[in-house]
Parts: sequence; structure tokens; C-alpha cells
Amino acid sequence: MPAFQVLNAILAQGAPGQGGMDMMSLVLQIGLILLIFYFLLIRPQQKRSREHQQMLNQLKHDDEVVTSGGVYGKITNITDQIVTLEIAPNVRIKVQRAHVAGLKAAESAPKPPQK
Repeated sequence: MPAFQVLNAILAQGAPGQGGMDMMSLVLQIGLILLIFYFLLIRPQQKRSREHQQMLNQLKHDDEVVTSGGVYGKITNITDQIVTLEIAPNVRIKVQRAHVAGLKAAESAPKPPQK
């Protein structure tokens, strides 16, 4: 019976110097996970944010836009922070410039039916 206890004690200790490799492996794994998060999540979000900010800076009078709430309208007045949209004839609303989600997509002409 004591031989099994000695064998278990020897196996539990492991090879000498192996603890440093475990720590290095853990650091590499965490670094790899952070790198994956950067390229899959952080970098694309920064790109979208940069493109949105560029679009906001290029807004001008008579642009047709859509807000983040889904309201479509034409810009009648624009300041640094506020955009006035005409959503129907003689119906105007003011929204924060940051809540303009994008320009209204150009409507394509209806396609003729195929024969």
C-alpha cells in the first residue's frame, strides 16, 4: 500500500520546471483571445463609427435622411448639434445630429416585367 502512496506523490509533483511553461502558455492563450476580439469586434466597430461620423460631417441642406428611430425626412436646417427634418409638407421635427442613422437610399426605377 505505501508504494501506491509514493507513486501518487511522485506523479502529483510532475516534471520539474513545467510550471513556467504553463504560465507562458496561459499568457499566449489570453493574448490570442484578445487579438481575436480586437480583429472581430473592436476594429470593425471603430470603422463603422468613423464612417458614421464622416457621414454626419457631410450632411447638407436638402439631403434625405433616416433617423435612428426610423423617421424619414429632408433636411431643412442644420446646425452643429441639431438637424431640422421635414417629414411631411409643413411638418418639421428637430433631432440631434448624432441620431441621423444614414442617408436615404436612392430608389431605383421599377424594373419592367421579364418575358
